[in-house]
Amino acid sequence: MDRKPFQRTFALAAAFMLALVWYIAPSVAAEDAVVIPPPASDIAPSEGLKTFVLAGGCFWGVQGVYQHTKGVTNAVSGYAGGKASTANYEATTRGNTGHAEAVQITYDPKQVSLGKLLQIYFSVVHDPTQLNRQGPDTGTQYRSTIFTSDPAEKKLAQDYIAQLNAAKVYKKAIATTLEPLQGFYAAEDYHQDYLTLHPNQPYIVFNDLPKIENLKKIFAESYREKPALVREAKTN
Repeated sequence: MDRKPFQRTFALAAAFMLALVWYIAPSVAAEDAVVIPPPASDIAPSEGLKTFVLAGGCFWGVQGVYQHTKGVTNAVSGYAGGKASTANYEATTRGNTGHAEAVQITYDPKQVSLGKLLQIYFSVVHDPTQLNRQGPDTGTQYRSTIFTSDPAEKKLAQDYIAQLNAAKVYKKAIATTLEPLQGFYAAEDYHQDYLTLHPNQPYIVFNDLPKIENLKKIFAESYREKPALVREAKTN
């Protein structure tokens, strides 16, 4: 029996139901934003662009938030935590490669600090108290992880997590893990700029567009309307 027509019908029905839920309750998001204090300390600004890799659920929304953040010059969806041989979407979705869907952020530290990027990460990007899941997505590939590449990054992230836990800004303890960055592998082209290219896709409407609205509302001074797109960075 050919299951494809049934699968397509089911997918369309699911998409319709998601869109209907969003229409009825537009303020509902998979992860609600939490207003949190900035880090008690930060890394001093330096010359030149810096990169930072983190994971917080599906990379479409994570990428979208940082593309709308002032000081970010590029945000690339990809994979981190596993080997190069399994750094692809088909393998990663099985949840046994060690990879997380991650985003590599390139930023100007004279315009936005790493501390501010982490504040946005813990506040509007995702719910850091969820273990190996975000919203409807489950598995280690959707874990909350900061991939550090130097001692200063690691200390800042450790201290900030301890600060937020001590302040009890969340109902549960933060589940975010720290892992040394062994490598970052860009995702397939069709995953790049996905939020911007597919703003009416039900998953984006329900799970990710609210993140952009929360960034605009909570971090108005850091929000920019025009996103820094991967395809534009490639042509510059």
